[in-house]
Amino acid sequence: MVRDEQCRAVSGTWFSPYDDRTLTAAPQVDIDHIVPLANAWRLGADTWDTATRKAFANDLGNPQLIAVPAASNRSKGDQSPDRWSPPSRAYWCTYSRAWTHIKHVYQLNVTAAERDQLNVLLDTCE
Repeated sequence: MVRDEQCRAVSGTWFSPYDDRTLTAAPQVDIDHIVPLANAWRLGADTWDTATRKAFANDLGNPQLIAVPAASNRSKGDQSPDRWSPPSRAYWCTYSRAWTHIKHVYQLNVTAAERDQLNVLLDTCE
């Protein structure tokens, strides 16, 4: 990956497990929050202090941030797994484990519909 003077990625190669695509142009890439910020807000983050919100939004230590095509990120928006799942079924296990992990780490609530779909996705794990 090549960065400019402001440390922005300007060229490189990124693989998106959401849809099994390899991206070769920086403008094609978005950084997605596995658990979207708006979803977190609706399910518990609204009670967090500013430091916790910043930690969640910029979490590099947990499986929260992922490079994906801008189109996939827009398609997902702030939806939970009951309303959007990665197009690549091969990634469903990893995605649902990451979602569940983040919800647990940050003690965020899970809706019944979200839980039901997470179980479907988790059933793809070996």
